[in-house]
Amino acid sequence: MGTVPVPVVPLFLNAYYPPNQPSPDRCYRLGRAIRHAVAAFPGEARVGVLASGGLSHFLVDEDFDHTVIEALRRRDENFFRTAPLHKLQSGSSEIRNWICLAGAVTDLTLDWVSYTPGYRTPALTGTGLCFASFGKGDQV
Repeated sequence: MGTVPVPVVPLFLNAYYPPNQPSPDRCYRLGRAIRHAVAAFPGEARVGVLASGGLSHFLVDEDFDHTVIEALRRRDENFFRTAPLHKLQSGSSEIRNWICLAGAVTDLTLDWVSYTPGYRTPALTGTGLCFASFGKGDQV
């Protein structure tokens, strides 16, 4: 990354451990707060926002994974604020990270997405692997 260090502000979300996992609405509102903080930052800095974590975990749920991806594409605030808690359990709770991201990129377009269901066993255990990129798209 060259000789000039790139500033990084890490944020950690307890997506996994009960009893204090944030609700989908709270995750979305955190993403919006991140968006507002970035917009208020003075100067012309380019800012990247990164969320990590898979989609469905342990039991791959391709249908729900595609529902999340389509909600990202549509910028579906209602879906993210009211995502079903029973779908956000165990490893699938990492979808909360994607909900935060959705709140942070409401002004951006989903430019590119790659989804692969990573099955480990015949019992359909594994992880929904998803990578996505957002940009200005057709917006000016």
